[in-house]
Amino acid sequence: MILGHGALAPGFALPDQHGAPQRLGDRRGIRPVVLAFVPFAFSRICTRELGELDAALPMFEAAGAELFVASVDSKHALRAWAEEEHIGLTLLSDFWPHGAVARAYGAFDEAAGFARRASFAIGADGVIRSSFEAAPGEARPLEAYREALASLG
Repeated sequence: MILGHGALAPGFALPDQHGAPQRLGDRRGIRPVVLAFVPFAFSRICTRELGELDAALPMFEAAGAELFVASVDSKHALRAWAEEEHIGLTLLSDFWPHGAVARAYGAFDEAAGFARRASFAIGADGVIRSSFEAAPGEARPLEAYREALASLG
């Protein structure tokens, strides 16, 4: 079960697709964060979601929120994925220890070995304001992100 409204968001320090460390704690007190886990780079549904989120980036910026998309892929695979899809989003590698951050958020599928499609809207105070996940094989709708962003207001 994923962490829900009112839970303190677990801190993380993950490399982005360029190898730069991204820390949730660096945003605390400054701006909210939306953290979206995806199972794998280059997979059909994840690639569609990535494109939709990249196109919707102005919606996140208008809400003052920073968007991170995380998977268990290496930073090298994430960089290749972003370049292939012409994506400007920040992608985070939860590669090692394998899925540790996804586990902390309750979004790791232990049997399958990857993160489920789960998203978390985290207030600037570090508290989860909204969380949601999609059923296996289904994408998350942008409307769910709009509602999550509204919970940050």
